[in-house]
Amino acid sequence: MAAVLSAVAKTLPATLPTPAAIHQLHHVAYRARDAEETRHFYEDILGLPLYHIIQSDVVPSTGEYCPYTHFFFQLRDGSFIAFFDLGDDVASLPSPNTPAWVQHIAFRVDTVQELEDMKTRLQAEGIEVLGVTDHHIFKSIYFFDPNGVRLELSAQLADTVQMHKDSLVARERLDAWTARKAQWRAERAAGQTAGSLKPQQNDRPEYLAKP
Repeated sequence: MAAVLSAVAKTLPATLPTPAAIHQLHHVAYRARDAEETRHFYEDILGLPLYHIIQSDVVPSTGEYCPYTHFFFQLRDGSFIAFFDLGDDVASLPSPNTPAWVQHIAFRVDTVQELEDMKTRLQAEGIEVLGVTDHHIFKSIYFFDPNGVRLELSAQLADTVQMHKDSLVARERLDAWTARKAQWRAERAAGQTAGSLKPQQNDRPEYLAKP
């Protein structure tokens, strides 16, 4: 696998500029059914201030006609979560081939107590909350915004030493998964397997599969 990756890297022109320094997330954007409904959730309940609005009849990147209001809520690090209200009261549809828990955005808070406090705050608004869930390196709660976007609030538990230690084996573990997936694809093509590929190890043995 390493030899293959090295060969791919050698095909890149040596004159290419080096990658830019990507410092932080600038924003992620989703479709909103209603701007005020979304503002109430993010500003009044989660405490993220409404910071910027862009309105236009034409999409600058594509040139297509589609009137919209694009509005941004600011996080403490200066990044944003943003939404488009297209003025038609239509909500985003869930992905037909992806479980609802897969696509989500996670925000960091400082302490587990803050997770508990936010859970209380959300539940007081009638919002269903899952957790607190223990992921070993952090704990989280999960809930959906009015637009069907799954959100996570996380409190970090592992320190920088532990996270660095984990980072040293991340590529090795991903390469092992990639190699196993190549074998699984070949077996599937030959009709030797029909199930999904399981990872090579289970980092969460306390969560056992239900019979």
